[in-house]
Amino acid sequence: MPTPGYLKSAHVIGSGPNGLAAAITLARAGVPTTVLEAADTIGGGTRSAELTLPGFLHDICSAVHPMALSSPFFTSLPLHGHGLQWIHPPIQIAHPFDNGSVAVLHRSLDETCSALGPDGFSYRLSVRRFVEHWHDLVIDLLQPIQHFPHRPVLLARFGRLAIQSAAASAESLFQSPRTRALWAGLCAHSVLPLESPGSASFGVVLAASAHAVGWPIPRGGSQQITRALASCLEALGGRVVTNTLVTSLADLPDRSLTLCDITPRQLLAIAGDRLPAPFQAQLARYRYGPGAFKMDWALSSPIPWRAPECRQAATIHLGGTIEEIALSERAAWRGDTVERPFIILVQPSLFDPARAPEGRHTAWAYCHVPHGSTIDMRERIEQQVERFAPGFRDCILARSVLDPAGFERHNPNLIGGDVIGGAHTLRQLLFRPTRMLYRTPLDGLYLCSASTPPGGGVHGMCGFNAARRALHDAGLPQVPRPTAAAFAATRS
Repeated sequence: MPTPGYLKSAHVIGSGPNGLAAAITLARAGVPTTVLEAADTIGGGTRSAELTLPGFLHDICSAVHPMALSSPFFTSLPLHGHGLQWIHPPIQIAHPFDNGSVAVLHRSLDETCSALGPDGFSYRLSVRRFVEHWHDLVIDLLQPIQHFPHRPVLLARFGRLAIQSAAASAESLFQSPRTRALWAGLCAHSVLPLESPGSASFGVVLAASAHAVGWPIPRGGSQQITRALASCLEALGGRVVTNTLVTSLADLPDRSLTLCDITPRQLLAIAGDRLPAPFQAQLARYRYGPGAFKMDWALSSPIPWRAPECRQAATIHLGGTIEEIALSERAAWRGDTVERPFIILVQPSLFDPARAPEGRHTAWAYCHVPHGSTIDMRERIEQQVERFAPGFRDCILARSVLDPAGFERHNPNLIGGDVIGGAHTLRQLLFRPTRMLYRTPLDGLYLCSASTPPGGGVHGMCGFNAARRALHDAGLPQVPRPTAAAFAATRS
């Protein structure tokens, strides 16, 4: 089969994890590849900067990365040799309560089940098989829907639980309000109302990943993931060019393969005049989800948690009961806010001294708000932290705020503050952004962002899958898909 002219070179628009993953996959196949980034730094949602005071390093968007360690693509790369190191906190997730108690996920499934008391048996029954066969499950979960499952029985077992709503699964699985709240916090990462079908899938995946691979942070900040990927690309002969805004396909060389690490809205702006009207209409119907309101703090000391277990976890869920969490997530979808928002907080400097001057600390927290919201959530977020850590405000040296508009200014892919590339509704989890998935009606033009399967998260699989599809369409030998055995070997 003759090689299409556009395969003489390739351009990837956007240097987020998916853009870099796509570029690496193409470069591995021998296609000369250039990544074009509009900003002056690369990384998209995996960037770090001194947002508050000199010497205090903050992750601008993503901070904790269970799916990076779960990614068959990332683990197929020698990222450690390119400077990436992972730090594993003693406790994976802590969820404190008003009475000073706390529910936790340990790396050990046995230890977690023991701590959950009467709910331990049901919890073990729910996640044990997925923990034990994590590599097999992830191989299937992170592929597009058209592929034949590697382990169909395992995937079907996952589907029976995952299709449920978070609220229904919590009620059917657990008796204790503490365990239900812990489960709700995990499911709330879906950025869906807890009553939505499919929201339980995030609880299953995140719980199983905590035991299978952990919830680690990168030493030196999330920017290190980007640097390692870019270094890997350069070693393969690819290159990254910053300060290069692509506003039209006409900005690119003729007959160049183009993969876009952007959302449907940007694709319409860049290529709309060349796309058929029906496809334009499909992209225009793509639904973005709630936004995020984020705060970063420079601190004089560690956060004074009432529950000591919170000092052993990088990731803290602040939301009290399942009812409170459900109210908060429901409100964000209905265009409203609550006085006590569910908050995801990360405190990396407890485990990575490189994040702050000696004796000082950093923390990062965000809540979900209505899409494009302009409501100032600073007071409510800090009150929620103070609720579980009295004296927190006395530790604050400086703060930085990123509202939905700020997120979009920082990264145009984060439409209305949506940090997951589009709502995780059931339809958009399966057909994202259209039934064509990565393809477009134009030869040589593909999407490779979190707006394609498998969706949001720092795992690079959207870019990897899109690049393999492009190579297949061109009739070129493909980079092999990682196998479960090979994936497991990298984790041993």
